Order: sequence, then structure tokens, then C-alpha cells
Amino acid sequence: MSSRTFPTGQPITIRRAVARDAKRLTRLVRGSGAYQGKYASAVAGYRVGPDYIEAHRVFVAVGADEHGDRVLGFYSLVLAPPELDLLFVADAAQGRGIGRLLVAHMQSEARAAGIDRIKVVSHLPAEHFYHRVGAVRTGTAFASPPAVPWDRPAFEFRLPPG
Repeated sequence: MSSRTFPTGQPITIRRAVARDAKRLTRLVRGSGAYQGKYASAVAGYRVGPDYIEAHRVFVAVGADEHGDRVLGFYSLVLAPPELDLLFVADAAQGRGIGRLLVAHMQSEARAAGIDRIKVVSHLPAEHFYHRVGAVRTGTAFASPPAVPWDRPAFEFRLPPG
């Protein structure tokens, strides 16, 4: 578990996800503003279940509020083959460095597992984010209707030993 305090004074902690996080993570995915309009179909029936959390390295960024821990974002790292499968930051928490913090944590986890490259197929609205956090564009993941009827940018994180 790692912790960091943001300029707002709110401590942010990254911890391993547990089965009881599944509903909150599913709500975060389905409620993402990046998946409105023409993109809504991609997450309409999406579910982050306890089985998914158990099978992959899923980590959540949480911040304390008056109701306890609030999920601010999360990511899922698949080890074989190495891929950043999911990365979401709550709409209300965007622009505060939480995505960057999650990427840094993911890179640290990958290095610890002996991984030096991580594939990412980006959602179109997230393309600039991945550029900003150091991912290198490697090509295009072509549409696969009906689930994803649009092409998506493919990236790779290249991790130096460290």
C-alpha cells in the first residue's frame, strides 16, 4: 500500500482491490463521463466482478471523506501477456494527478514482476493522457463490432529497470 497527500490536503492511498470493491469499481466504469454518447455501449453491461479482482492485479486509489473511503480511481494489470487492462479515474477526481499516480504504481508493480513492456489499448478520449504519462504509440487496435465499433490507439509503456 502506498500513500500520498494531494494539494487539497486529502490523503490518497493506493491499495490492492478486494471483492467488496467490485460494485464500486463497476459503478465507476459505467458512470465514466468518457463513455457517454456514442461510447456508452462499450460499458453499458460491463462488470468488474470479484472473480476479475481475484484473477488480476487490481489496485484502487482511495481518499477519505465524510463517508469513509471513497474510490477515486483504479487500474488492472494483467501479467500474461502484460497489459494495462483497465484504468479509470472518477470524473470528480480528474485533473488532480490520480491517473498519473496510478500509472506510476502500475509501473512499479510491473517492474517488481519482471515486466519491461506493458501494452495498452486506449479509449479515444484517453489518448492524450497516455502520451502525457510516457506511453509510446505503437499502432491501432481495429474495431471489433458490435462490442467496440471504432478503432482505438494502441500504446506501450517501456519500463527501464529500476
